[in-house]
Order: sequence, then C-alpha cells, then structure tokens
Amino acid sequence: MCGFVGYFGTVRDGRTLLERMTAAIAHRGPDEQGVFTAPEVGLGHARLSIVGLGDGQQPMSDATGELTIAFNGEIFNYVELREQLRARGRRFRTGSDTEVILHLYDEMGDDCLSVLNGDFAFALWDARRRRMLLARDRMGVRPLFYTQRDGRFYFASEVKALLQVPGVTAEIDPVALDQIFTLWAPIAPRTAFRDISELEPASLMIVQDGSVSTRPYWSLDYPDRDAPSRHTDEREAAEELRALLTEATRIRMRADVPVGAYLSGGLDSSITSALAVGMAPAGLKTFSVTFDSAEHDESAFQLEMARALGTEHRAVACREGDIAAVFPDVIRFTERPIIRTAPAPLFKLSGLVREAGLKVVLTGEGADEVFAGYDIFKENRVRRFCARQPGSRIRPHLFRKLYPYLPGLQQQSAEYLASFFGANGHATDDPLYSHRPRFDGTAATKLFFSGDLRGKLANYDAAEELASRLPAAFARWHPLHQAQYLEARFLLPGYILSSQGDRMAMAHGIEGRFPFLDHQLVEFAASLPPEMKLKGLVEKHILREATGDMLPPVIGKRTKQPYRAPDSASFVGAGAADYVEAALSEAAVGATGLFNPKAVAKLHEKCRARPATGFRDNAAFVGILSTQLWLKTFTGIDSRSQAA
Repeated sequence: MCGFVGYFGTVRDGRTLLERMTAAIAHRGPDEQGVFTAPEVGLGHARLSIVGLGDGQQPMSDATGELTIAFNGEIFNYVELREQLRARGRRFRTGSDTEVILHLYDEMGDDCLSVLNGDFAFALWDARRRRMLLARDRMGVRPLFYTQRDGRFYFASEVKALLQVPGVTAEIDPVALDQIFTLWAPIAPRTAFRDISELEPASLMIVQDGSVSTRPYWSLDYPDRDAPSRHTDEREAAEELRALLTEATRIRMRADVPVGAYLSGGLDSSITSALAVGMAPAGLKTFSVTFDSAEHDESAFQLEMARALGTEHRAVACREGDIAAVFPDVIRFTERPIIRTAPAPLFKLSGLVREAGLKVVLTGEGADEVFAGYDIFKENRVRRFCARQPGSRIRPHLFRKLYPYLPGLQQQSAEYLASFFGANGHATDDPLYSHRPRFDGTAATKLFFSGDLRGKLANYDAAEELASRLPAAFARWHPLHQAQYLEARFLLPGYILSSQGDRMAMAHGIEGRFPFLDHQLVEFAASLPPEMKLKGLVEKHILREATGDMLPPVIGKRTKQPYRAPDSASFVGAGAADYVEAALSEAAVGATGLFNPKAVAKLHEKCRARPATGFRDNAAFVGILSTQLWLKTFTGIDSRSQAA
C-alpha cells in the first residue's frame, strides 16, 4: 500500500514537480520515496513497505528498462502468479508483487488485469509503445485521480498531489456538491473538485498520442430474475462460501509484516477475525472504537468476541469533543464534503493501529453489500410488500422490526410508518425504488442551499443521472439484486471505501484489506438466489449458515446494527470547537455563497439548543460544516473573505 503520482507530456523541471507532488501524499507511504523520469514522462512513489521489504522500491522498471510502474495496493495472488510465470521461463529480481505486474503486462498486455486478484491502482509506462496505462481494482478500494492542463496529463493517488501542479487550482464543483447532498458521494468520474476526475473502479485508461481513452475490464453482474439458479442446495452453497471466504482471508494475510484486524462487534469483522486468528502464527491483534453514547457503542460485543478468539485487543475511545477535534483533519484527507461524521472515529482507530506498530489490518467491509446485510434491503422488501396492498393497516407495522435500535420509531402509527418509508409513494418499477426514501431524505438537506446555487442546479437531478448510469441488464435483475448493485457499484466505492476506508486508514499509513471484496467471492455471492442472502427479513442468511460454528451465539445471531457516530451532537455543547462557530457564522457562510446564511444560523441554533435527532438536520449540519471546512482547506475562500 502506497501512493503514487505522475505526468505524461513535456513538463519543465519534472523531477522537482514529482518530488513536490509525492511529498503531498507522504502519509500514504512514510517508509520510502522514489522518482522516475524520462523524456515526457515522470512517476513518483511514496512507499509503505509490506511485501518485499528490501527489494520492492518504486517506481520499478523491468530488466529491459522499457516498462516502468508505480503501484499502490496489493496483488494478493502474486505468489501463484509468480510461480506460473517462472514455469514459463520468467526470471525475477525481487520478491515483490510489483514485479509480477511488469512480467504479466509484458506477456499479456492490458489483459493482465483479468488475472490480478487484489486491491490496486497503478500507472505503467510502456516506452516501446509510448503509452501510459492506468488501472484501478474491480471494487474501487484504491483511489486514482487525474486532470489535464495545457496538453499535459497528470495523475495521483490523492487530489492534494495534483494541486501541486502549476495551474491546477481547487474549485468546488456544484454538481458534485448536489450529488453529495443527494447520494452521499459524487458519481465517478466526477469529484468535488471542478476539472479533476477519478478513474472509475474496474476501469483502465490509456494515454497515448495525445488522446485519453477509458474502458471497463470487469463488471458486477447478476442473473436474470427468472433464470434458474445453479445453486439449489443451500448446504453446498454454504460450504462453497466458507471455502471462498477462507481462501480470500488466507491470501490477505500475506505480508512481510504482522497483520491485525478491526473488530467492531458485528458479524462481519468477527468472521474475518475468527478466520485470521488461526492464520496468525504470532497471535492476532484486534482493534476497536468505543463510544460514550450507548446508542452507538458496541464495546460489550467487541470484548465478547476478543475473549472468544483470545486476541490481543485494544480500543480507542471516541468521547465528547473527539469527533470535533479531528474533523478538520478528516476533511483534509477525505478531500470531499461528507454528510456523516462516521469517518472521524475510523480516523482515530487507524491512529491506534499505527501506535501499536502495525501497518495492515483486515476489515469486514463489503459483507453488507455482497450478502444483503443493510436495513435498506429489508426496507425495500417491506415497501414492496406494502405496495401490493396500499390500504393495509397491518403491513406497515413491519417497519418497526427493521429498526429496533431507533426507539422513537416504535411508537408511530401505521399511517406514519407507511408515509415515512415511502411505502406507497413511488412506482415499484422505478429503477431507484429501493433507494428513493434515502435519496429523498438526503436531498431535503438542499433546502439550505443558497438561491444562487439553486439557480445553477435548477435543471439538474442527481438521482436521475445515477439512473442513467445503470447497465441495460439492470431491469432484468431481481429487486434485491438491483438494490445490491446500487450499493456495491456507487455508495461502496464512493463513500464507504473512500471516505471511511482508504482515506482514513492511509492518513496514518495503514493498509486495510477486505476479504469480503475478493472478486471471486463477489461473483459467487452475486450468483446466489436472493432468498439465500435475505431470507424473509433475516439478513446475510447464507453467511450466517456458513460461519455459525465460528462465533459465539450472541455474535452469530446478532441483528445488523449499522456503524454510526454522533453527528450534530459532536459539535455543540461541551464538545464544541471554536472553528465550528467561525465556519457557520453568517459572514463565513455568506462569503462562500453555497448556503443560505440565515437558514444555517437557525439550524445551528436549533442544534445548540437540542442536538438534532432527525436525519435531515443531522445530515445538513454535517454537510454544511464539512463543505465550509473543505473550502477553507483547499481554496482558502473562508480565510481570504475574513481577511478582506
């Protein structure tokens, strides 16, 4: 796991530029830095040494000097690939996975991507063909951004490196902001920065002869809803799942340094930790975050699982004021506004891992998307059930069962529940039906947009743009698979793996590894019948069947509790920080021009009097604050306006 930068085109004093760009992302690779230059091309690399400690320096060239790569991430099946290459006569100078990519590309060209099992982004310079290949892993674990200026092409693992390029400046993209305040994240290739783009997951890009072309090399697919399934025996499916997950975990334990694990107390991280503990010869270290708030804290389950596995366990407490204290740093690393505070405790958690002397952790991310674990999947099923009898006063009561951790919901009437969850408000053939309540609820935060911003976005609909990106086969899939696709293809890489994943871990030089996102496991899960994943209203049924013997019953049978953190409550009262008042003042909000100063002032006062409990006010408060911090961090607009 590392970070890299580069350019293609004639650049004045390219080495100095590369060193400056690489220094901007030094947190991603605190162990070493390297630079490669040739006529019209340059690559820079910041290394976090995990595999091939003594000989994996980058940028790395092959024996001919004609192929050079800068690589971020891991190829988990590099051992098997290297043996296959050796059997074909290939000779290796290093023990790194990086060199494996060079040999594979030399043999297979762009098709080498099809045999890589890993989380990666890389740039590979082919001097023979005068072309640059850029690629990103299938699920979007590792980031890659790019921009063009004056006929030159620049790229980097984080945008802050691109901002070192002369002429590249930070400016908010209003359409991206609308997408964040509707969908939680920009739709790639769009980013929060105007004229700076992100390579989409499972895509490769070719830069050659002054042109740039992009195409996918893999796609997430599901069977047609009426097609007979090849999985008819649940026990056999569970056994195959267990084998795939065990292998996915095994190859992710490969490292020349110790590998730890996050342990949230939920099903997914408990499974990965249970598998990993038998693969860690020196014992497994596990890490958790705890909260003072009983609504968010899962420490009892974390300790139960740690005791059951016998791990060396550590926890970092997220107390009143902690989220506010780190939130400006969180926004500096996310490089985008966010509408939830959930990344902040994970920022603290990765810091704990670094303090413990580790560089690598396994996490349970991806299981909810792959095996239908989120409440939104169950909610989609209940909404469709209610829609079949719109006048029913009985069916809406099922919504209460979905959210036992929200006590205020338990007292509501059937009419309120049906209305709140949009049970009868959308056509069931709407491709976004499963997510409309979420998108509608989040979009309500745009009531705080300024009149000027509203005018710019008058004819734009973020949800409709998302719908336009769906594949042609989408309409043929089962409703559960449609909902899973929306989560796995957009929110997972756009928010979970970026703002909560890569960016928070790499802020402290920590590599996260995700067994549930092994592409072979993902493909297998996609082929399973919907009822094996969501059985009635029991989420991740097949996963529970496959791993139940590994976990204490209190963990194995536990209902999904989504990871959340206190939102507006983190910034008011005893936990308030001075920058919050400054960022949300009418003068500061008016200076940025994106939000209505008086409406924001009322929201702030409302939260000071009583921290927001509703989703809209919480999301609006965090979204506005994070946007104001983003502007100050990357454009200086707040500080310039104050000085003026």
